[in-house]
Amino acid sequence: MAFAIPKISYIGKIKEIELRGKDKVITVGGETSYPFHVFEGEMPNKPVIAVEVYDSRPEEWPEAAIEPFRDVVDDPVAWAKKCIEVYGAELVALQLASIDPNAQDRPADEAVEVVKNVAEAVDVPLIVWGCANVEKDIEVLRKVAEVCSGRNLIIGPVQEGNYKQLGAVAIAYNHTVIASTPIDINLAKQLNVLLGNLGVPDKQILIDPTTGGLGYGLEYTYSVMERVRMAALTQEDERLQFPMICNMAKEVWKAKEVRISEEDDPKLGDPRKRGILMEAITAVALLLAGADILIMRHPEAINATRGMIEDLLK
Repeated sequence: MAFAIPKISYIGKIKEIELRGKDKVITVGGETSYPFHVFEGEMPNKPVIAVEVYDSRPEEWPEAAIEPFRDVVDDPVAWAKKCIEVYGAELVALQLASIDPNAQDRPADEAVEVVKNVAEAVDVPLIVWGCANVEKDIEVLRKVAEVCSGRNLIIGPVQEGNYKQLGAVAIAYNHTVIASTPIDINLAKQLNVLLGNLGVPDKQILIDPTTGGLGYGLEYTYSVMERVRMAALTQEDERLQFPMICNMAKEVWKAKEVRISEEDDPKLGDPRKRGILMEAITAVALLLAGADILIMRHPEAINATRGMIEDLLK
């Protein structure tokens, strides 16, 4: 008698979401099984990687992270174009770090102009990520949504404190929202319910479970993402059946382990290789937990992750 591998029976399906650029459309989601369990169900759309771009020169990045972009870090448009033309970015994630009231507190009109210029320069789907300050994100992202009407941006983080304002402009100007909650399955579901009650169509919602880096909360993030997928696929929880996006690069590259030099701690080895591996390992763990979109930074970490995606889907 032949041995039969036991298989899980799934009753749910992750919604398919179209992310639109000027000329390119990427579809995420659609899974009918746990991540990469293609022997049990379907994974019609492979996970995608967005390469991050900052709206102003990063002052605290380690040398390994800044090196691939040294020639473009003062120009977000050139930076975005390099990500696409040189590094093959499928999406671009524009991080509006300069608007943070605790940092540069850049005026909304200046930030909007940067977003507009980048949106006009790239043809791939564009993620616009605010500073996570509820009031400042309302001010900036509302103007961004209006100025980029019809561009089908992916805007976030949309939180409980600003979902009404940002959800309303997403409906009005046809943008996708990133529903962001602090590593908790119940809060994730609640925010999706609130967005649905507001009238945001399911086809315009992504889940951001909040992400930790390797050694800095990754295991907790993993367990919550795993539970989200379990509820969506085996318990048929409709308000959790959305693709997940992980804004992970900044969590990895701010860790002290990517900054310690080989001279200061020889046993840690080459800091460049260390940082790239930390990003790639974090990325693969999040993919196995159910991530559909990863926001990444270093081209070598991105290439390693792309290779792993192809290997897992064979």
